[in-house]
Amino acid sequence: MSEKGKKAVRGFEVISSHEGKGIKLPVRKTSRSAGYDLEASEDVLIEVGKIAVVSTGLKAYMAGDEYLGIHIRSGLSFRNSLSLINDEGIIDADYYNNADNEGHIQIGIINLGDKPFMVNKGERIAQAIFKKYLKVDDDDAEGERKGGMGSTGQ
Repeated sequence: MSEKGKKAVRGFEVISSHEGKGIKLPVRKTSRSAGYDLEASEDVLIEVGKIAVVSTGLKAYMAGDEYLGIHIRSGLSFRNSLSLINDEGIIDADYYNNADNEGHIQIGIINLGDKPFMVNKGERIAQAIFKKYLKVDDDDAEGERKGGMGSTGQ
């Protein structure tokens, strides 16, 4: 139950391997912000022209008809020529607590600039936005996730 007496529907938790490591749960900075700021859980150097995976130490739970959209913070992107490798990261509801990685949200960032970029632990790197999605009339998906990142595309 949440503090307001309602059943919890969506939120963030620290994954077990990162407990006690100073990971902060995401928050919105203003009352009209759509996104929850995600921070890096460790230092990561992103070389020029290369992709790096930045860990958050977090997982997210949500309703079955929702997903969590991950977007790079615009200021970080514009100032440093960084981009998400997949444009928008999509965290499905069944990614939470999967057997492979507990639902760890990890962010693939590519450095399109002309110098290496250091992501520091605690730096806000992305925004996470909970979104509803629609299904077609004759949708009959019954499969269950068997693994972590990329496991539904096999």
